[in-house]
Amino acid sequence: MKRISSQMNNNNTQYNLRIQERRMNKLNNQLGTQQRITSLRDDPVAAGHLVKYQSYLNRVNNFEKNGLTLSDQFQYREGYMSNSLEIMQRVRELAVTGANGIYNQDDMRNMAVEVDELLGELLQNANAIGPDGNSIFAGTNTDAPAFEIDYGNVEGAANPLVTTVRYNGTIDINHVEIDENKYVDVDNAGNKTFWAENQRLFGGRDLSMWQAKERGVINIDGQNINVEVGDTVHSLVSKINDSGAAVKASLDPITNGLNLTTTDARQLWIEDVSGSVLNEMGIIKDSSQKPPYNISDNVRVSGGSLFDSVIALRDSLLKGDSEAVGGRVMASLDSGINALTTRIAKSGSEYERLQNDIMRNSATALNVTNSISREGDLDITKAITDQKMLEYTQQATLSNAGKMYSSSLLNYMK
Repeated sequence: MKRISSQMNNNNTQYNLRIQERRMNKLNNQLGTQQRITSLRDDPVAAGHLVKYQSYLNRVNNFEKNGLTLSDQFQYREGYMSNSLEIMQRVRELAVTGANGIYNQDDMRNMAVEVDELLGELLQNANAIGPDGNSIFAGTNTDAPAFEIDYGNVEGAANPLVTTVRYNGTIDINHVEIDENKYVDVDNAGNKTFWAENQRLFGGRDLSMWQAKERGVINIDGQNINVEVGDTVHSLVSKINDSGAAVKASLDPITNGLNLTTTDARQLWIEDVSGSVLNEMGIIKDSSQKPPYNISDNVRVSGGSLFDSVIALRDSLLKGDSEAVGGRVMASLDSGINALTTRIAKSGSEYERLQNDIMRNSATALNVTNSISREGDLDITKAITDQKMLEYTQQATLSNAGKMYSSSLLNYMK
């Protein structure tokens, strides 16, 4: 039972007007944002789905950006590698010409001049800087040139020439996420890309009676290997071979020294992470020396870089030694060309994988966007229709209110 008073009509009208205004405000907010859900209470279930979809869409977009960035980097890298392969092909042509034995020493010196210029171009590619200002082939040490160059006097040359090229980067690998828990390994180590031969290390110390006196950790080609107290050289060889590193270890049957050989063309990278196991075995110098140029002086090392091969060719041509050119120099060049071709093929495969990942992430982003639209987007046509209906209702309410406000309690007492 309602109590009739002069304020009844006004209170009822104000109450209903507030309800209509609340509906209008909500609809205007939806039209302004073009979103059906402006607060969680609008549709709790859809709001929960929407948060998950939006979070996943952000991750997919980041994956796609990562793929595009890496794709650009691989293009730059492969361009320099392909150009380096062309240079090496020309170097090999000159090596074949110089190995014929029909040219005199002056002719071979003229060939050496071109070989030296090609060496300079090869070094320029190896120390290339990307558009982001980072060194392309220095691994993770992107602020410094990948290779350091030493000049010196060479027999048969009037001016100082390149005599030594040393790697100045790292062998660390960046892991870039391109999908949920899926990563691409970015390996820009120049001592792999520009290496010509499998490197071999022959230890000269007799280790038949060696035993580890303390625990330690050694690093072989980026793989950490734990050494326990009492380990012998045989157990260490087994651990190295089972570590997954691209290095095979063996015990020399004559010297009983530790021999290490890379499984492909790359520079051997070894160090004592903790302890001094490799130093005690006479393989490396003390921990103050950093890899890769920390090999002990009494250890024999074979297998060089592309630069070593080209330098050897140039020096042999300057000396007029066609026999050396046609023998070990030619074999080293062929090995280097094969290794570089393999690296280019690997880089191309990684690029193609990234293109597939980019296309998949783009399609996934479109599908997730459709899901977000289904859950959260506003039906504009329906919203505008509802808005017009609410405006019409509000106008009708105000019109009727104007007529009712003239009534008072006396009207009910007649």
